[in-house]
Amino acid sequence: MKMLINVPETVVADALRGMAAAHPELTVDVDNRVVVRRDAPVEGKVALVSGGGSGHEPLHGGFVGPGMLSAACPGEVFTSPVPDQMLRAAAAVDSGAGVLFVVKNYTGDVLNFDMAAELAEDEGIRIAKVLVDDDVAVTDSLYTAGRRGTGATLFVEKIAGAAADEGQPLERVEATGRQVNENSRSFGVALSACSTPAKGSRTFDLPDGELELGVGIHGEPGRERRPMMTSGEIAEFAVDAILDDMSPRNPVLVLVNGMGATPLLELYGFNAEVQRVLTARGVAVARTLVGNYVTSLDMAGASVTLCQVDGELLRLWDAPVRTAGLRWGI
Repeated sequence: MKMLINVPETVVADALRGMAAAHPELTVDVDNRVVVRRDAPVEGKVALVSGGGSGHEPLHGGFVGPGMLSAACPGEVFTSPVPDQMLRAAAAVDSGAGVLFVVKNYTGDVLNFDMAAELAEDEGIRIAKVLVDDDVAVTDSLYTAGRRGTGATLFVEKIAGAAADEGQPLERVEATGRQVNENSRSFGVALSACSTPAKGSRTFDLPDGELELGVGIHGEPGRERRPMMTSGEIAEFAVDAILDDMSPRNPVLVLVNGMGATPLLELYGFNAEVQRVLTARGVAVARTLVGNYVTSLDMAGASVTLCQVDGELLRLWDAPVRTAGLRWGI
């Protein structure tokens, strides 16, 4: 596989150096693998810290900034960051109002963030946690006990981040993040496998003419493989899988997310089909976001995430945000 890299061993460090050069509003500690808002800690503000394996960009480093995360900890590709990174991030952004960890439900992330929480509390930092587990495709997978954390991570970080920027207390920011997760469901589809820098080739075999329904963001197996389907057929399968697990009474936020190698031309066409299916199923749409936000390196495919919102959650979603990967209202 051709990749725009030097050597696999320095991929993450090289990317962090490039991020630092492009975004002077961030403090990027390349050696210790921590990305922090340059104005952190913000007096009286709850800080949000998240992280995970690299390869899902812009998640999470691209969501550090006003209106979202205070800091992010990138691990090696598809590998959890370590507790020392998380502790360093929490200490860098804590203003005394507490720190909320946003954790995707993958075993390594959960264990390491739990350990980091204990270490931080030993140092007098108040910690709360939101576990994101929105993927309806499978109950358990190669990396999880329970559902995987995927696209809803963006919704949690944005909405809880807005609540924190308003000065809401830690308990309230945590409750908001948990509510967003509980209101969210996701389903992903792969048209091709991804390739990691270390392996230099596809991470799993997906024959030409087939797709994987319910794939995870590390290439974990989904529900089934089928011959290639049309965009409309995929939208119907994905949306129905989500609606089988939730019955929205309120309007929803829609995220049509690219897995990394799917062009916007296809994603917008896929969004048209998703909107068609939602309309046919009687689901009202409040806002829609289309693009590559929670990726899997160079995987071709897409995921759909729905989040049921009331007036307060929608207000927080609409609040200003300024990060490398998401910005409006500022």
